[in-house]
Amino acid sequence: MTAGWIRGRLASVSERFRRREGAPNPVKRADRFTAQDLLVEVSHGIGGHTGRLVMTTMGTVLGIASLVVTIGFAQTAAGQIARQFDSVAATQVLVTPGTTGAMFGNSKPKTALPWDAPERVERLVGVEQAGLVGAVDVAGQRITSVPVNDPSAAQTSGPAVLAASPGLLDAVRGRIVTGRFFDAGHDERADRVVVLGTRAAEELGVNRIDRQPAIFIGDRSYTVIGIVDKMQRRTDMLDAVIIPAGTAQADFGLRAAEELHVRIAVGAGGVVGKQAPIALDPNTPDNFEVVAPQTGSELQESVQADVNVVFLILGLIALLAGGLGIANVTLLSVSERVGEIGLRRALGATRREIRAQFMLESVVIGLLGGLIGAALGVFAVVGVSLVQQWTPIIDLPMVLGCAVLGALVGLAAGAYPAAKASRIEPISALRHGV
Repeated sequence: MTAGWIRGRLASVSERFRRREGAPNPVKRADRFTAQDLLVEVSHGIGGHTGRLVMTTMGTVLGIASLVVTIGFAQTAAGQIARQFDSVAATQVLVTPGTTGAMFGNSKPKTALPWDAPERVERLVGVEQAGLVGAVDVAGQRITSVPVNDPSAAQTSGPAVLAASPGLLDAVRGRIVTGRFFDAGHDERADRVVVLGTRAAEELGVNRIDRQPAIFIGDRSYTVIGIVDKMQRRTDMLDAVIIPAGTAQADFGLRAAEELHVRIAVGAGGVVGKQAPIALDPNTPDNFEVVAPQTGSELQESVQADVNVVFLILGLIALLAGGLGIANVTLLSVSERVGEIGLRRALGATRREIRAQFMLESVVIGLLGGLIGAALGVFAVVGVSLVQQWTPIIDLPMVLGCAVLGALVGLAAGAYPAAKASRIEPISALRHGV
């Protein structure tokens, strides 16, 4: 409480006595506690105990920072989940021939996938790449890296043989470790070339292709032109020998492929899922079964909602602890300043003015903690995201709202102490005061 304010209040009391005695009124003074006086008293009340202010503000800082960090990490984590989900499941469509007689155990395909199926579906909007794949029956022929003709040797099952169209590698998001994948020319000419999965290459002892190594399927020689790795779809191809579909038709009589893999743009699943069977067979599109992701995956939304709820609860608990800290310190301040409150009441301060002072002190402390906590929370989210090579997702209105939330927490925390301070009577305060 400043000396200037006390002098002003004493002048007001003297003015009342002059009026009673009929003395002249040389100076007209306001008999109210002005807004300027309120701000001055609040600044002195907050800055009078620096250590206590720091400790009180730290509770709100930690609470708001926890809230910003948890919500920011929830949004960032949800973004990472969505990105991983979209990059694989939400961008893949699988088309297979429909079957009949499945209930009786003798299912048969209704139709066959046409060999030009990739070209047909690639005309659709949203399709980026398509490729066929099917198992090849080599009739028990051995697959080796050197020709072996030893009837006494034990027969071992070699890698599986798969036939693929040139666009399959991109459709299933595969990666070439060395060499290349076969192209449309190899497929049309039925060239005897193969691409090995990494595990099949290890099994056959092939680890480099600069000398044009060959493998043998039976007594036929096939040149290895590439080795593939990291298939995000059809990971069984890593254990297989992959040959062009045209070669499989010419050498092993392959009649039809088993699956059509389609890589699409995010959000095109619904459209491609409906149009792909029509593009393959306009007359009987029901002969094909399509597995396509739906637009706006419910799984993605569910995961994001669950993460947000969990982190939001943790942040609110931390914020509640900060609010309780403000309330406790404000109550302590009221107890220590009983004499001051009584003196001001005796000099004319109203209950509302006393209540406003302590409420404003709590709001300022809460707002200060909210601003510092929000800033620290943003720095924490950005820093961790940079270290983890994530894309930080921070909602600016949410950050500003959390800073304002600190002021609201201070308002709520100071309500009871301010009300308690306003109920202090001048006589009892001065009788027991300091």
